[in-house]
Amino acid sequence: MKYLIGIDVGTSATKTVLFDERGRAVASASKEYPMEQPENGWAQQRPEDWRDAVLSTLKTVSASVENREDILGIGLSGQMHGLVMLDEEGQVIRPAIIWCDQRAKEETEDMLKAMPREEWIRITANPPLAGWTAAKICWVKKHEPDNYRRCRHILLPKDYIRYILTGVHATEVSDASGMQLLDVPGRCWSKEVLKALSIDESLLGQVYESCEATGCLRREIARELGLGSQVVVAGGAGDNAAAAVGTGIVEDGRAFTTIGTSGVVFAHSSQLCIDPKGRVHTCCCAVPGAWHVMGVTQAAGLSLKWFRDQLCQEEIRRAEEEGRDVYDRLNEMAGRIPAGSDRLIYLPYLMGERTPHLDSDCRGVFFGLSGIHTKGHMLRAVMEGVAYSLCDCNQILNEMGITVGEMMACGGGGRSPLWRQMLADLYQCTVKTVEQSEGPALGAAILAGVACKLYPSVEEACHVIIHEESQTFPHEAESRLYGEYHKVYQGLYRSLREDYQKLAALP
Repeated sequence: MKYLIGIDVGTSATKTVLFDERGRAVASASKEYPMEQPENGWAQQRPEDWRDAVLSTLKTVSASVENREDILGIGLSGQMHGLVMLDEEGQVIRPAIIWCDQRAKEETEDMLKAMPREEWIRITANPPLAGWTAAKICWVKKHEPDNYRRCRHILLPKDYIRYILTGVHATEVSDASGMQLLDVPGRCWSKEVLKALSIDESLLGQVYESCEATGCLRREIARELGLGSQVVVAGGAGDNAAAAVGTGIVEDGRAFTTIGTSGVVFAHSSQLCIDPKGRVHTCCCAVPGAWHVMGVTQAAGLSLKWFRDQLCQEEIRRAEEEGRDVYDRLNEMAGRIPAGSDRLIYLPYLMGERTPHLDSDCRGVFFGLSGIHTKGHMLRAVMEGVAYSLCDCNQILNEMGITVGEMMACGGGGRSPLWRQMLADLYQCTVKTVEQSEGPALGAAILAGVACKLYPSVEEACHVIIHEESQTFPHEAESRLYGEYHKVYQGLYRSLREDYQKLAALP
């Protein structure tokens, strides 16, 4: 039996999973690390924490294989858009500015002065975004010029791990698409964009397809992990592109919704499809020669985690006493509340928003709060508010003519039957899950398997490995009710947009 490893460098933790060649999880390990928020709207992490988590979890899972020569390859997945800067010695210069950071709003305005919005969309398939890597680079250039002068390599989070494992400075098309430096139709660095921003291309690594081999383990790393130095490290993919592979979304007509820290509605497309309004993101996907279109909710699972951490200490205590997952208890609480949460609506804008508003100033709101509402009402409203936001994403895909016949659910929130029912009711379609629950880690491992020639292609590997598990059907009455609530939800942003700007301007 041959084995593959998938590594998912997430926002809250790194998860490393060992799979056999049939895609069955053999061993799994994860390690958490903190996120720093030194100012409102900022978000940073230490790349060294990712490194330590990866090496620790790799040691754990690889110990499960008696003959480690049977481990053929490693695939990498991870949070997108982060900025990792290394000096000439390969040392981290500053904490990584991660995907949900919104500090670079002014830099997006500078980017629009450097090149018209239409040109940004034509080349990078997206308008300038504060959360994407290019704006973060511009922010460091302006506010930390000494750090920028020291910089010799710019990497994304998972690609920093590639450097640690292989010594190679490289990336791949799906993650690079989220840097806003890639020619997305051409699948290569855009000389036009780099010139407009005065960024030296030598700072950027070579771009590979996701299922290509990018290098092998450095000898000292291989020795430390007890692995052979012939282990291949594949290009891998950004977390959502990897999750698509891990749920079998590798052909037209298929899509998934993931509820992790952020939330995503993701559709595969064999043709380049760009929203001229820039409301959703088009990126290269992990299947060579194909793309994906995705809408993003900034604070999906993050909203529920925030509510848990700030307001659910009693539920956490009781769950620990009972040996249960606290989220199971929270789902039960929310499930006792009727759809619509008795006229309570939550806007999930804790970290600004991407789809459909592209607004870094908007913030979270409970609307309609009254004396009848309990913690359970607020909890269900949080889950419904995230579902309304994801429905916004899905509606835009429909407007673009992207027809989805199947919607898969994945991510931590995708394991919640209640959340899946909300999505089915709002999408008015069947929401499915697959047997494999490892999502991005499995997708990364499949990509490694293609790079090792264990599988002939990404699509054929998915046909063999991915199997459907459950289906959730929409309820007609609740679909109608949620449709009415969704209209009110959409109107609230329009009503509050100017107030958000005024609030952001206050000291």
